[in-house]
Amino acid sequence: MEQTLFIIKPDAVGSKCSGRILEMVENAGFRIIELRMFQFDSKTASEFYAMHKEKPFFNDLLTFVTSSKCIACVLEKENAISDLRTLVGETDPSKSPPATIRRCFGTDIQMNAVHASDSMENAKREIDILFG
Repeated sequence: MEQTLFIIKPDAVGSKCSGRILEMVENAGFRIIELRMFQFDSKTASEFYAMHKEKPFFNDLLTFVTSSKCIACVLEKENAISDLRTLVGETDPSKSPPATIRRCFGTDIQMNAVHASDSMENAKREIDILFG
């Protein structure tokens, strides 16, 4: 079994979509191993999104993810990382296939409802940061 990290971002938590999003995840065969509601502080958000530090959207990203509560989950399933990325869809919700989480609940590239680890290495790093 493979584990991955999944975050429901402030836009989706604030619009009360969390239950429907988690239902989609569970219906896709994922097992929720750990779940917690939290709010990123600047230090943790900077560490979590360090790979984007030199990108022009970095400060806006930090402002957004620290703005309100998120829900983080450790999910488990065979091929969890690739299967979750498929369920989540493209970063830009308008380019995501129908029935993906981002197409259903995201509004733009930043407020795209969720985060999903993109590799085994990043899943481990991200789980360590948020669940230590």
